[in-house]
Amino acid sequence: MPRRNLLALLLTIVSLGLLVPGLTRPVLTITANISMLGVTREIFRETQTIVQSVERLLDSGNAFVALLILLFSIIVPVLKAIVLFVLLGVRAPESRYALFRFVRSISKWSMADVFVVGIFIAFLAANALDNLQAVAGEGLYWFASYCLVSNLAFQLLQVPEPAAARTH
Repeated sequence: MPRRNLLALLLTIVSLGLLVPGLTRPVLTITANISMLGVTREIFRETQTIVQSVERLLDSGNAFVALLILLFSIIVPVLKAIVLFVLLGVRAPESRYALFRFVRSISKWSMADVFVVGIFIAFLAANALDNLQAVAGEGLYWFASYCLVSNLAFQLLQVPEPAAARTH
């Protein structure tokens, strides 16, 4: 196995290690305050992990949004890692390249990086208002790190196109 692929395998393992706390640690805390007669009172505080957000959305009847987050931020990243592990163990060049193309195509649908940007926008929007405050949780940093390491792992992966595929 080429060194690049060994490094890709190692980074894939590391990315999964980053994904778990990224999904289970608090991502964002939003606090709402109200000021009356010079006294400020906290009226709302919500801290959520990504997994809790999916559960909460399901419980509140927002199944479509919950399923989108579940699919693009949890299922696709895990599936991508599993297929990368399989790909690195397969010997047949045609099968390896087919798995590589599959991972490349589902990587476009892994919206994990877009999800991080969305959380960051929510963070900025909440902090732009006087009565709202947002605090990024450690889960956001774990999840963002997962995105970076996972993308780097895939970029390092070296799977040559089989000779049979190049002649067609």
